[in-house]
Amino acid sequence: MTNNREVALKTVTMPADTNPNGRVFGGWLVSQMDLAGYVCVQKVTNLRMATVAIDKMKFIHAVEVGEVISLYCEIVKVGRSSVSVSVEAYVLDKKKQSEYLVTQGVFTYVTLNSALRPAAHGLII
Repeated sequence: MTNNREVALKTVTMPADTNPNGRVFGGWLVSQMDLAGYVCVQKVTNLRMATVAIDKMKFIHAVEVGEVISLYCEIVKVGRSSVSVSVEAYVLDKKKQSEYLVTQGVFTYVTLNSALRPAAHGLII
């Protein structure tokens, strides 16, 4: 990612977010990343948008209960009716006081018209 990224969402993992192995459930993390991408898109537009694709999803490290997750986003592509956002999830290493990458992916959102159909948005970002 370039230096244009910004924190779109920050949260802490809770026991209810875990899978049967005691680690944070991947689906929960994907959900948080989707929310962060949407927040990023809404900073530049107030249009109704919906998630249509998740690409290049990669789980790099397991996430433990109680860890603070920072979700960084950057708009990487603007299409006729869509916007793609690169989302990276970092966890704070409390001992080192630095963050490390745990998950990344590209989320694509499409603009919806009043009939909830894809529509051109006219965005120039």
